[in-house]
Amino acid sequence: MARRDLLPPLNPARAFEATGRLLSISKAADELCVTPAAVSRQVHALESFLGTPLFVRIRGGLELTPAGARYLSDLIPLFAALREATLAITGSAQGRNTLRIRSPATFAVRWLIPRLASFHQLHKNIDVQVMTSFAPLDFQREDIDAGIQLGEGRWPGMRTLRLVRNELIPVAAPAMRLTNKKQLATQTLLHSMARPDDWATWLQAAGLRNVNPAQGMKYGTSLLAYQAAIEGHGVAIAQKALIEKELADHTLEAPLGLVLDREDYTYYFAWPTGKPSSGALRAFREWLSSLVTP
Repeated sequence: MARRDLLPPLNPARAFEATGRLLSISKAADELCVTPAAVSRQVHALESFLGTPLFVRIRGGLELTPAGARYLSDLIPLFAALREATLAITGSAQGRNTLRIRSPATFAVRWLIPRLASFHQLHKNIDVQVMTSFAPLDFQREDIDAGIQLGEGRWPGMRTLRLVRNELIPVAAPAMRLTNKKQLATQTLLHSMARPDDWATWLQAAGLRNVNPAQGMKYGTSLLAYQAAIEGHGVAIAQKALIEKELADHTLEAPLGLVLDREDYTYYFAWPTGKPSSGALRAFREWLSSLVTP
């Protein structure tokens, strides 16, 4: 099993947070150093207490319900803060390094966290703490070593590494039977309030002037909009790099053909200039570079 975590013993919210990040009972159990049965019991207890399902059990794994996705996006920064507070009291274990990274929640859940296990396998002496926020990075005021930010990659006092291509595509559940872009005029559009211009940008590129880019349902993060699309509530405008799993297992489909590449307006890993990088930060940058497709 994995090393013991910094948080207190297992409780329902903690079991759900680990399961939601990893979308796996067994992986959550390994991270928390307990049995899968213990994690499953705690998640069921939380669902009973809240009076709503947090996961949909599908073939080969789990999917978050809209309520589960919303709850997870709220819990991740709380647990990250709790781990940091615990470290402040107990101190880091001898010989360990701590790396504090901040990321938008959707990118953290959909891209970064699923890949972190490979970093830990390579660097077992480095603890990576992931916090989430969509606010601009501010290394002068925040106690973080680096972060992930959406934009053009040119910010004062920062060096950057481009992580993914920002390709926008409309996606929907197979049951929506979306086959033609003209159908969008009668569909509910699903928006992320963190990325309010994505639908307008794509519709303009598609030449669809009869579709109102502002109509539909709005969610606080893309993570929630994607989950609403999985549940069949409408059509989301998605970043292709963040829904590869859903496209592969046909939980979501992208049948309209047009993929709009926003080119350099995408997610970048950023770190401050003007001060030496720690060995942990250099190792993390090298690991990220190995994942990046030119």
